[in-house]
Amino acid sequence: LELITPFQLYFNPELIFKHFQVWRLITNYLFFGPVGFNFLFNMIFLYRYCRMLEEGSFRGRTADFVFMFLFGGLLMTLFGLFVNLVFLGQAFTIMLVYVWSRRNPYVRMNFFGLLIFQAPFLPWVLMGFSLLLGNSIIVDLLGIAVGHIYFFLEDVFPNQPGGGRLLRTPSVLKAIFDTPEDDPNYNPLPEERPGGFAWGEGQRLGG
Repeated sequence: LELITPFQLYFNPELIFKHFQVWRLITNYLFFGPVGFNFLFNMIFLYRYCRMLEEGSFRGRTADFVFMFLFGGLLMTLFGLFVNLVFLGQAFTIMLVYVWSRRNPYVRMNFFGLLIFQAPFLPWVLMGFSLLLGNSIIVDLLGIAVGHIYFFLEDVFPNQPGGGRLLRTPSVLKAIFDTPEDDPNYNPLPEERPGGFAWGEGQRLGG
């Protein structure tokens, strides 16, 4: 909408840490360029694979889903300090695609009717497509790298001999986003039962 300029949004460590423009830590993930093919391409993939992850492997695990966002964003921000990238939204999208593709290895993909392949190859196909469009593949490689780190720590390493879960969702996120489980041993008070008090079921006088 051109209400603000990209220069107010891009990732710049000097402006963030020396001038305290901390909003850039978030806004650099929200800009996908002007409205066009690349913008629509990213929006479609972001919506599609974010939704499939939320309704699939993260179903009923909203806190874990949010933690993946925070972990991926933090890791990309750290990597962003060492590479010359000003917007990380596309890398975040590729991360989501990578995690979904590794958790659904037997799904067959059809890329614009031109290529048919298994899901784990999707991030690499997207990287090749980005290269054909003349874009830098550093963004795609960053998304793949962060997605692989998350997938390895969350899905692979815990199942290895001597492995364990290194990523644990903070309890504060679970308290905010997850619905507390019902205690099977909980005995509700009479007024909490359907129908309220059991009127007429008391002992008879003189009984």
